[in-house]
Amino acid sequence: MNETATRVYAEIDLDAVRGNVRALRERAPRAEVMAVVKADAYGHGALPCAKAARQAGATWLGTATPDEALALRAAGVEGRIMCWLWTPGGPWREAIEADVDVSVSGMWALDEVREAARATGRTARIQLKADTGLGRNGCQPADWEELVTAAVAAQAEGTVNVTGVWSHFACADEPGHPSIRLQLAAFRDMLAYAEKEGVDPEVRHMANSPATLTLPESHFDLVRPGLAVYGVSPAPELGTPAELGLRPAMTLKASVALVKTVPAGHGVSYGHHYVTERETTLALIPAGYADGVPRHGSGAGPVLVGGKIRTVAGRVAMDQFVVDLGGDRDVRVGDEAVIFGDAERGEPTAEDWAQAAHTIAYEIVTRIGGRVPRVYLGG
Repeated sequence: MNETATRVYAEIDLDAVRGNVRALRERAPRAEVMAVVKADAYGHGALPCAKAARQAGATWLGTATPDEALALRAAGVEGRIMCWLWTPGGPWREAIEADVDVSVSGMWALDEVREAARATGRTARIQLKADTGLGRNGCQPADWEELVTAAVAAQAEGTVNVTGVWSHFACADEPGHPSIRLQLAAFRDMLAYAEKEGVDPEVRHMANSPATLTLPESHFDLVRPGLAVYGVSPAPELGTPAELGLRPAMTLKASVALVKTVPAGHGVSYGHHYVTERETTLALIPAGYADGVPRHGSGAGPVLVGGKIRTVAGRVAMDQFVVDLGGDRDVRVGDEAVIFGDAERGEPTAEDWAQAAHTIAYEIVTRIGGRVPRVYLGG
């Protein structure tokens, strides 16, 4: 390990990414797989994870923003890429020239992409997004007829090619939620209308990670797993990664920076929310909320140090936190501390930290910041 990666670093196991993509392909054997690599691949590194996912058979890559998609193209990533979070004046022309599929949720977006297509002299690849009940991006059923009619007209004039129709679940991570059935029905209706009006999409898709794992009726032509690609369960109710056939790709590690003995009644970290009950040994872990360790995990986050799971003592600070070793004296400066990793190795997990911080595992891995070096294994 080089010197820059001893304070705190994230090991990213690309073999785990490949294995997870293969496992997800097995869950949806009749559908293509779009590996979602938005938000720097949920904190894992977009470019290396995109390459690993491609190697494992993902035929599409998905990003939220056009900048994310264009960065992949600039790095030499080929094949189908889709991005879906657009604002007025977005880089439509650059996306068209890079052969990126762009999502269209309303007339303003269709108008802008048509104008950009005319300027480039190329046909834009667009995918129409239906709002089937999530209530975020996507076209409402009441406006669907207008958007489909305009898209078909644009296709006839050669400015666009409608390559997909898609939507997104609100509650697929809650098995049996009534909205799942209602959204599927709405999607089928909106898809049928678009096809009746002349749309012949390459791909129809709706399934995110939880739907890929649990709702085969939602797989259509393509599934869009995100968090599951990185071996984290999208919801505790669905099972652990191991139960879902997945393996966590990220292990967040740090080197113990200080070990010292303190007396009973000694306050620890800001606010003295933790005070030692007896003479004990403290270990300083040089990672904090500036690195992405959630401050809401203060007093609760688990850490593997010296072969035992310890708990954060007191508040997580910007650059460091403390664990109480309970009098153990076998931990030394420079020893490895695992903040989260794989439960199958006896390590705390991103889900453990999510519960400690009252959030979701998506946030735990994605928030690991840019000053934390990524060390890639299996490249």
